Amino acid sequence: MLQKYSLIKSLAEKKGILRPRDLSEYNIHREYITRLCELGQLEKIGRGLYALPDLEIDENFSLAQVSKIIPNGTISLLSALRFHNLTTQLPFEVWIAIPNKAHQPSLKEISIKVVRFSGEALSTGIEEHLILGVKVPIYNPAKTIADCFKYRYKIGIDVALEALKECWQKQCCTLDDLWYYSKICRVTHVIKPYLEFLV
Repeated sequence: MLQKYSLIKSLAEKKGILRPRDLSEYNIHREYITRLCELGQLEKIGRGLYALPDLEIDENFSLAQVSKIIPNGTISLLSALRFHNLTTQLPFEVWIAIPNKAHQPSLKEISIKVVRFSGEALSTGIEEHLILGVKVPIYNPAKTIADCFKYRYKIGIDVALEALKECWQKQCCTLDDLWYYSKICRVTHVIKPYLEFLV
């Protein structure tokens, strides 16, 4: 029993956020997680999500939570902008891109905004960031800005322009990067005048 407790705590330390299914390959019943919570050695931090009590939670915590629950999703649009410090917006929802034909996720404890991408618009420009021990896929700055111009009617053209300006001033990407992703997102005609203004 002690060996199982030790293994669970070790997994929680390694993964940052633990789900009961993470124990299945070790043939450990989820009841052990409940017991560790009762002993104060694990904490329930969300539906089906557990962590060590000393886990330092920051503003990106919700990104790690959502990535753990929706592994086929990529953090996008306003949430990606916020992560890259390219906006003054504080989204109360986690924006996540999923494949066009994927099942619609539903989370009770975390508010999410789902957008559906396909082809290269879904698969390119993804960076993996380690947040609280969780590998979180997030679109890079240039791809995120192209997505913002594509979804300008949802998030506002002012948000897209602010992000473009911030990205350029902070040198987060090159003009070639922005043009490359704008072609993938099919917004070259929209973004071109603003890129010309930058240079």
